[in-house]
Amino acid sequence: MSALAAGQAADAGALELSHEPLPTASIACGVPTTATLPLATIGATEVGVWEMTPGTATDTEADEVFVVLSGRATIRFVSPELPPLEVGPGSIVRLAEGMQTEWTVSETLRKVYVA
Repeated sequence: MSALAAGQAADAGALELSHEPLPTASIACGVPTTATLPLATIGATEVGVWEMTPGTATDTEADEVFVVLSGRATIRFVSPELPPLEVGPGSIVRLAEGMQTEWTVSETLRKVYVA
């Protein structure tokens, strides 16, 4: 599936995703991979599915809200410094553009994002 047409439905947990290695500079532990599948663009907003396999990696965030479908992770906020979040199925998280984070994924994490 490449995009979700108006009136079409998909099982976000069953979508096949194509994983790629993360840049070596962003990996802190393990050999995590990620996959992204954009599903729709509504105005300037993208909706899609993102997944990361177990490991630890750093990231600079986009402005987004996401809902975790499956898996578990700890998100550590490097800048701005905030308390870490433990996320799992059903967690809803808001990230702001430019936040520096470190993701430690213990079980492959799949989320639906709106950015």
